[in-house]
Amino acid sequence: MTFKAVMVDLKDDQVEAKVTDVTEGQLPEGEVLIKVAYSSVNFKDGLAGLKDGKIVQSYPFIPGIDLSGTVESSEDSRFQKGDQVIATSYEIGVTHFGGYSEYARIPGDWVVPLPDGLSLREAMIFGTAGFTAALSVHRLEKEDVTPESGEVLVTGATGGVGSMAVAMLAAKGYEVTGSTGKSSEHDYLKSLGAGKVISRDEVYDGGKIRPLNKGVWAGAVDPVGGDSLASVLSKMKQNGAVAVSGLTGGTKVPATVHPFILRGVSLLGVDSGYCAMPLREQIWKRLGSDLKPAMLEELVDREVVLEDVPQAMADIIESKIRGHVLVKVAGE
Repeated sequence: MTFKAVMVDLKDDQVEAKVTDVTEGQLPEGEVLIKVAYSSVNFKDGLAGLKDGKIVQSYPFIPGIDLSGTVESSEDSRFQKGDQVIATSYEIGVTHFGGYSEYARIPGDWVVPLPDGLSLREAMIFGTAGFTAALSVHRLEKEDVTPESGEVLVTGATGGVGSMAVAMLAAKGYEVTGSTGKSSEHDYLKSLGAGKVISRDEVYDGGKIRPLNKGVWAGAVDPVGGDSLASVLSKMKQNGAVAVSGLTGGTKVPATVHPFILRGVSLLGVDSGYCAMPLREQIWKRLGSDLKPAMLEELVDREVVLEDVPQAMADIIESKIRGHVLVKVAGE
């Protein structure tokens, strides 16, 4: 069987991404062969298109860290031909061929049954970004950050994780403040449910970060990291919590212990990559129920086909995407 896939390869010391023919025999080992319906474009996918992106370990390679589709065949008794499924995270799109392909072979332990309340398309409107946002909200709830606790900040609010988090928190009744460096997107964030939109400079202005500032936020979803995260920690209220999932702002966090020992602030690491399967299935079920925003379609920046994926990979690196890019591979 021959089919289409986006392949990245190293040519003349540069990474080239293009649609090419692939055979089933080229797919990596795994118990479940999936006919892919949809995928999405995440920041990690964009890095897969860069030589120094530190995502792809060997070339040629099929990127795409998530996918939804229908089981074509299975050697795992948990899945049967015709089952609708989701596969995200683990090594998909990193060391294991990913979702930018008409077919994908995935280990059974990485596959999640499509939950009630979601179509294959909706599952990838969420994709890894939506799953990460939902896991962030879940972690805040477990730390007793409730709508009654006070204002919740979302940094990087126009990105995939950020925009999803704004919509989910607002739908749950939280007072949401979205932070963005894009002044043109304030109305968009308010349409998702943000009660207030502030500049990212109001979170961190590039200056010296004080150990503690006035407490402003009861909780925060932070896909940015870096200096911005340190500033957020200094502005949390007593017993506040910050769910951190990203590093677009850098990997070093120049914080002090003051927010933790003087205000009881919790820093919650959000691991969407290797999240345990019972919790993973629980979060996907919530995405089909109480964490599914009514305006889900508004979170789609654009819908593309495989031929458009290389450009979308470049656009996400250059911050030219608002919300999430949905990749229609075969459709439902």
